[in-house]
Order: sequence, then structure tokens, then C-alpha cells
Amino acid sequence: MKSTFLRPLLEAAVLLLVVLGAARWVTGIFSKRTHVYHATAARQLRLLFWPLLALGAGLSVVPAVAIGNAEVSTFEWGLTLGFLVFTLVLSGPALLLHLRYWLLNRETTLVFQPTQNRFEVYEAGLRIAFERRDLASIKRATCSARRTFWARYDYLILNLVGGRVIVLTSLLTDLEPLAVFLRGLPTERRPLRWCWV
Repeated sequence: MKSTFLRPLLEAAVLLLVVLGAARWVTGIFSKRTHVYHATAARQLRLLFWPLLALGAGLSVVPAVAIGNAEVSTFEWGLTLGFLVFTLVLSGPALLLHLRYWLLNRETTLVFQPTQNRFEVYEAGLRIAFERRDLASIKRATCSARRTFWARYDYLILNLVGGRVIVLTSLLTDLEPLAVFLRGLPTERRPLRWCWV
């Protein structure tokens, strides 16, 4: 009974993934490169793919053991719960970082075009007025734990002369080109195991 229910769902998910991937590839051919960045669903899915896959693998074991026809021993329940905890330890930090970054940058839009020396930040549709000379210092945090699900989460903190702080996270875009663009300013680089803002 379980396989007759789960198999069509899995086939539909794979078909949907292939169709969405093909549509993204086709639209990527005909679209021009954008210089406006915000927290899009595609960017979020790219960051969350492996953590959600690990979490799904951990959560899928519990119903399989609970609904199974055979009697489940205490040892099997222990293994199941151990696997669930293991996958939560793997994916939990990335999910927490993603939620934190989303709360910080859900209404942030970054306009960045280095060839035209254009760098603007918008919060809830309103431009934050600052020039390059208004930037007092920059803090750049990158993840030093390279083989983790949260390795691609990093942030950039722009401290303005007036005391205002702007936080840009990897939920918007890859921040390395922006850090290179701002390289002439005083920058504090911090490699962290977990880039919590």
C-alpha cells in the first residue's frame, strides 16, 4: 500500500523538477543578465536544496517505521530516532541561518552593476541614500566550514558614517563580487564556522 501511494508522488516530483529545470534553462538562454538582486525563490531553493533533502530523508524514515506491517523493536526505533537526530544536526544550522537571513533581507533589493559603478540598496522599495564615501567600514564574514550545508551562507555588514548599519546576506546574491568592488574601503574579514548575524 505504501509503495502504491508514494511512487506516483515521487514520479510527479521528479517530472516537475525536470520541467522546471528545462524551463529555467530555456529562459536563461533568452534573458539578459540582471543587476537587481533580491531573495528569489530560485536563489532560496539553490541554498536550501541539500538541507531540505537531508531533512526529508530523516523525516521519511519515521512514518515508514511507524506505519510498517511488522512489529518494530526498541532497537529499530532507536536507530530511526538516531538517524532523524543525525539529519537534523546536519540540516538544522542551515535552516536556521536561512530563516535568519530571510528575516533580514526579505524586503531588501540590491542593485549592483560594477561596470557602471552602480551600487544601491533598497529596503521595502525605498532607496537607502548613501554614497561610497559614506561607508565607514565593512565587515565580511565567510564560512570556514567548507563541507557543511551552511557553507554558502555568508554576509556583509556596511557601517555608514552616520551610524546606520546595512546587512547584505548571501540570500540576495554571491557577495564576493561586491566585496571586491568595495575593496578600497576598510574591511574586516572574519572566517567563521557558522555565519550568524
